[in-house]
Amino acid sequence: MTAHPCGVFAASLGLVLAACTQLPPTDAPVEPRVKAGAANPAREDTNSRFIGLIGTKAQHAPPFLGVPETNFYCLRTFVDRQTGETRHQLYVSDSYSGTERGWDAARDSDGHVLRFLEISRSPITCDGGCSYAEEFAADIPDGELRTNRRGLKVIFSARSGAEKTIAVTGTQIAAQLAAIDTRQSPAQPASPATFAVSPPSPPHQ
Repeated sequence: MTAHPCGVFAASLGLVLAACTQLPPTDAPVEPRVKAGAANPAREDTNSRFIGLIGTKAQHAPPFLGVPETNFYCLRTFVDRQTGETRHQLYVSDSYSGTERGWDAARDSDGHVLRFLEISRSPITCDGGCSYAEEFAADIPDGELRTNRRGLKVIFSARSGAEKTIAVTGTQIAAQLAAIDTRQSPAQPASPATFAVSPPSPPHQ
């Protein structure tokens, strides 16, 4: 059965727009979206164990069909209030036409395998050719982020044979690490945006 293009397209974009403000499951409240380059005051939920720090967005490809806030990536960090453990991810939103890619693996520029997280994959429409929206992420070890302050690259690969290299800039890394430091000094405003999230979900098997 062919999906109605408008309804499925709107639903798929809804997933994309929420992705840099929360982790699955999607029953958590949707937080306000972060505009690239914007500084936002920290907000916390005292009932949550994990704090999420969401970095500014950058494009890895032109917006899909000219729709804003598609085909972007950002850093996001999760801090465990109880243990102080810090976990970083590079999140990617990818919308495209043609053969379904099926992103399923990630590695760093030295070829070391990174933990891959598939978040969502859905068709946008298949009228006159198919289009898809995928959301995925790769874990970046804290040590690797801190030792590559000038920037780093993550190479994603797909079942279709496609590859995509995402370059995280030194500016993005510096902002993320500054936000973590700011988290330890609550008197200072946090940038990028800070809010409570559910704990990170395990990857699909």
